[in-house]
Amino acid sequence: MQVGLAKEKVKENKKTSPYLDTLAFVGIITLFFGYLGIKMGIGHMFSTILSTSYELLIDTVFYIMAIAVLSGAFGKLAMEFGLVELLNKLLSPLIRPLYKLPGVAVLGIITTYLSDNPAIITLAKDDDYLSYFKKHEVPCLCNLGTSFGMGLIVTTFMIGLGFFKEAIIGNIGALIGSIVSVRLMARKTKQALGVEEIKNNESIENVSEPLLKRSEGSFGERFLIAVLEGGKSGVDIGLSIIPGVLVISTIIMVFTFGPKDPSIGYQGLAYEGVELLPKIGGWLSPILKPLFGFNHPEAIAFPITALGSVGASLSLAKRFLTDGLIGGNEIAVFTAMGMCWSGFLSTHVAMLDALGHRKLISKAINSHIIGGLVAGVSAHYILYLINLI
Repeated sequence: MQVGLAKEKVKENKKTSPYLDTLAFVGIITLFFGYLGIKMGIGHMFSTILSTSYELLIDTVFYIMAIAVLSGAFGKLAMEFGLVELLNKLLSPLIRPLYKLPGVAVLGIITTYLSDNPAIITLAKDDDYLSYFKKHEVPCLCNLGTSFGMGLIVTTFMIGLGFFKEAIIGNIGALIGSIVSVRLMARKTKQALGVEEIKNNESIENVSEPLLKRSEGSFGERFLIAVLEGGKSGVDIGLSIIPGVLVISTIIMVFTFGPKDPSIGYQGLAYEGVELLPKIGGWLSPILKPLFGFNHPEAIAFPITALGSVGASLSLAKRFLTDGLIGGNEIAVFTAMGMCWSGFLSTHVAMLDALGHRKLISKAINSHIIGGLVAGVSAHYILYLINLI
């Protein structure tokens, strides 16, 4: 009898939950468009949203795609001609003391730095690669790979804005944040999964066969194929960031900026908005200033956006710089947090699911939030100390 009642209750919950989702969706949409419509006017609101989205596509997405194509070509060349393998050999001895992972984990760092977060999954699906890890270490690959996802693109983008030193310091901050994230995650996975060996194997330093396969053919043929394939992967990355940039960045910018000319009011132009995030940033400035050194509250929009899409957050950096809202310190912090978080909220779930550890999602997310914050704080104070010297 009780079992029958429980089944009926589950069926009722399944029937009612879709309606609850619908009501929540309608409520959010009504609140969003209602708030903007009241502040900006319905016509100006839609005009601003469409104009902002269009200008982001033309001015930012294609710029990032160009960087992605070039960095993708370089990344493929680095893999094809053994540079990645060489870096793997040189850096492997540092990985165990830094991350408490086997030296082969550095390959995940390099491949995700040259491409994007999910590149770590390709390695993690290789049984030979996994044989160097203990059971509790495998889920940590998610946090490790995400800490460096799109790293080359983010770094190149910031250098292109004229901030070489700050971009390098941002990379150092991201490295520090990644160590914190992975070690926190390792502590939690060790408690949840134990320290069981997957399979005994020799250390990575003694591996003679390359872990990344190379193409056949002459030097020139391999060079040309690598450039074309790497460039094509860059196009794929550029296309994949379009939804994040257009949707997330448009929403963030509408909540960040005000009317172009306050004396005239809203005109329906691109990059106009209701200035909600600066107000929130102003309330949080006693925390943001000592932690990250932000001089303008609008800067809070970058790390918030980086949680969902680092490509979208890059569009904000370019706009902030044009408006004089950020400087070298913010670029360093943005680079660190953009790399370390690299849109992990939109990829972490799928990545851990692919690794077969869905139950550890909350642990991974909590660890990585802390890691990203540490990355930003580290970049700020490293740059501050260097400027003092």
